[in-house]
Amino acid sequence: MSERPILWSFRRCPYAMRARLAIRASGVPVVLREIVLRDKPTAFLDASPKGTVPVIQANTGVIEESRDIMIWALSQNDPAHWLDVPQDGHALIDQCDGPFKAALDHTKYAVRFPDRDPAEEREKAMVFLRDLNARLTEHRFLMGPDIRLPDMAIFPFVRQFANTDRAWFDAQGLLSLTAWLDGLLASADFLAIMAKYQPWQPGQDPVNFPP
Repeated sequence: MSERPILWSFRRCPYAMRARLAIRASGVPVVLREIVLRDKPTAFLDASPKGTVPVIQANTGVIEESRDIMIWALSQNDPAHWLDVPQDGHALIDQCDGPFKAALDHTKYAVRFPDRDPAEEREKAMVFLRDLNARLTEHRFLMGPDIRLPDMAIFPFVRQFANTDRAWFDAQGLLSLTAWLDGLLASADFLAIMAKYQPWQPGQDPVNFPP
């Protein structure tokens, strides 16, 4: 077992994105192991049999939920004060991870849910996005003038929703939300955590993260 915790990750997974964003912000050193979800390594499944990313595998135990990983990293070091969040900020993440993510999946993967009306599901997602847009009309980020945990916990899922049909998304008039999304997409933090790595193989040299 590495002295550094191991972060099992998949580059395009929004849950893994937010974990990497928080780890990068904290500066807590981990060893990154990129995996391919259709060919999960035995070592990964041994660490976390549920088989979803991200996972932190440390000498002290395993953390299997992305939000818990964000808090684990930032609780050790939080130079930008991401954890300085009022209770309604945590409630906003709950809404993202619950009703919004369900509506997002029913929209993006409509063929898997033939009993659902994709237009109705997309409108359910839009209720949440309009709330975010209203918040962002008042200030630059979701909780005020500075980035906080809800921004980086929610942003990867707004990105995923927008990418299902970016032209349609841009036509919805969510100007503040669109500016927030595009700003985070162009940020050094996001560009850094989206660097490409070869899938992990046993015996390879460790990939230190943040680099």
